[in-house]
Amino acid sequence: MSRRVPQAGGRQVTQTDEKRQHTFPALPPRRRSPLRVLAWTGGAALLAAAVAAAAVGVGGNGTSTAVTGRTPPATAKVTRTTLTETKTVDGTLGHGDPITIAGKSQGTITWLPGEGSTITRGRGVYSVDADRRPLLYGDIPLYRTLQDGVSGTDVELLERNLDRLGYTGFDVDNQFTWATREAVEDWQEDLGHDVTGRVEPGDVVVADGPLRVAELKKALGDSANGPVLTATGTTREVRVALDVADQHLVEKGTKATVELPDGTTVTGKVAAVGKVATATESATTVEVTVSVTGLKKTYDAAPVDVTIVSAQREDVLAVPVGALVALAEGGYGVQVVEGSTTRYAAVETGMFADGKVEVTGVEEGTTVAVPT
Repeated sequence: MSRRVPQAGGRQVTQTDEKRQHTFPALPPRRRSPLRVLAWTGGAALLAAAVAAAAVGVGGNGTSTAVTGRTPPATAKVTRTTLTETKTVDGTLGHGDPITIAGKSQGTITWLPGEGSTITRGRGVYSVDADRRPLLYGDIPLYRTLQDGVSGTDVELLERNLDRLGYTGFDVDNQFTWATREAVEDWQEDLGHDVTGRVEPGDVVVADGPLRVAELKKALGDSANGPVLTATGTTREVRVALDVADQHLVEKGTKATVELPDGTTVTGKVAAVGKVATATESATTVEVTVSVTGLKKTYDAAPVDVTIVSAQREDVLAVPVGALVALAEGGYGVQVVEGSTTRYAAVETGMFADGKVEVTGVEEGTTVAVPT
């Protein structure tokens, strides 16, 4: 049994003894607020990698929008720092390319230095018929007899070396005078040579600095004519076969760090960048020479890792790369943490290095969210 129950507004409700059923007017669909979806970038070191990692952007205008909810998993401060971009390549520690020291005499080799020994100005490089062939520093070999009346840059080379060896009484110029002859005679007497007052091309060895004996080409008793030994400079350096695609990263003076086989590191800088490219099956490279300091004598030659400082930005604001978020309207932002709330702030990015990224648009000391 049922009955009609009048209701306000002309509507009625049907009522029964067992249960009551109410029919209400349909409500309009509930409106849902837009959902902001956040995608964290990975810890990439390049902008392209950050772009690839950001799969979904933040909706809305992406800036200064308060968001409530769970506290971010981790946070970091916007800090002022120096960012350094580096590239690590393979290198070889050694003493540089060897040069060949050749004898110009028909005499007999009577003394040779030991391999690995160092020869400085005035010291004997080898001996012929018991006469030492001393080392002089210079950039041209002697090619003629130097004696009274001769002039030229080779005369100046000889006089400069005699002056550095302590001989006096002449002017260091390009004129071989009687005063030069007297100095030469004193020098020859000290060496135990025949005193002639003149210098023949085969009487000396000329190099641009101290020599380190690399390999002997003659033995005692051999003829002195032809290659006697090979030698390098005494300064150890690192050679790098650098891919031509990375050549723009280096120039003379670029800083570098060299890691030795035992894990220790020494500082260095680029001393020279080759201008001739060499093609192999795997790559086209140019030779880069890195001078090093602080090396102990543990290694004369060894494979090493060379980390080149290709770029550096000083006094910049930076955040961890993982703090970047991709904004739906384009560009990047960070999730700024303010107490129990967060908001998204758009930023401009600069250099990526050391797991951090240079940013502008936020203040130093700002707390930002970083995923774990």
